[in-house]
Amino acid sequence: MTTTATATTATTATATDRVELRTGTDWTPVCDWAALVPGRGVAVLLPDGRQAAVFRDHLGRVHAVANRDPFTGAYVLSRGLLGSTPDGRVYVASPLLKQRFDLLTGACLDDDTVRIPVHSARIGSAQPPAAARQHHPAGPAHRGRNGAARGRV
Repeated sequence: MTTTATATTATTATATDRVELRTGTDWTPVCDWAALVPGRGVAVLLPDGRQAAVFRDHLGRVHAVANRDPFTGAYVLSRGLLGSTPDGRVYVASPLLKQRFDLLTGACLDDDTVRIPVHSARIGSAQPPAAARQHHPAGPAHRGRNGAARGRV
């Protein structure tokens, strides 16, 4: 799903907060806020198997775009470096051929005919949904021969 991004400013984010991406009608936690170094990205795998590149800029805003470089087909945009144009547009530069992609629109700043998908991103609480917090004991019936938990734990 390609959307117009809304950069989320997280001036009050804590180390335990999570970055969430809009996937369909839901928000999916994809990485810890603390894992994002300003100016660098991380690659994340979405529930449908697509990859996204998630970035935190120097103002604390979170951005997410497709991780695939459309010029080479390689999944490397998360390794690119962030920069900004003189008018303040934040972009990621591909680490391979150095094309720059606007993180809000996905437009290639070096080729008007190319655009990458953009994902809406936000900072969410690290608290899992209520259903995920339920405790499922791993008693003897739920343990494998080596003692590792099996099934629901």
